[in-house]
Amino acid sequence: MKRITWFVTGVAAGVTSASYATKKIKRTASQLAPVNVAKGAASRAKQGGRKVVAAVKEGRAAMHAREDELKVRRDARVETLDEHLEPGDQLLVDGQPVDTGRVIVLKQRR
Repeated sequence: MKRITWFVTGVAAGVTSASYATKKIKRTASQLAPVNVAKGAASRAKQGGRKVVAAVKEGRAAMHAREDELKVRRDARVETLDEHLEPGDQLLVDGQPVDTGRVIVLKQRR
C-alpha cells in the first residue's frame, strides 16, 4: 500500500509540474513573439520620450525664472533683507529660521 501511495503522489507531482512548466513556457514564448517585443520597445521609447520632454520643460521653466531674477537684480528693482538687518539678527518665516540672502524684496518702479 505504501508503494502505491508514493507512486500516485509522484505521478500527481509530475503532472502538476509538467502542466506548470508548459504554461510558463507558452506564456514566455508569447511574450517573446516579435510583435510583442516591438510593442514593448515602442512603449518604453514613448515613456522615455515623455520623460525627456518633461525634463526639458522643467529646465526651461527654471531657466526663465533665473533669468527673470537676474533681470530684476540688474535693473536694481530688488534688494535683500541683509541690507536691513543688524549683525546677529535672525529672520523667521512661519517660525522657521530662513537665510536672509534667500529673501528678496521687490521695489516698485516710480
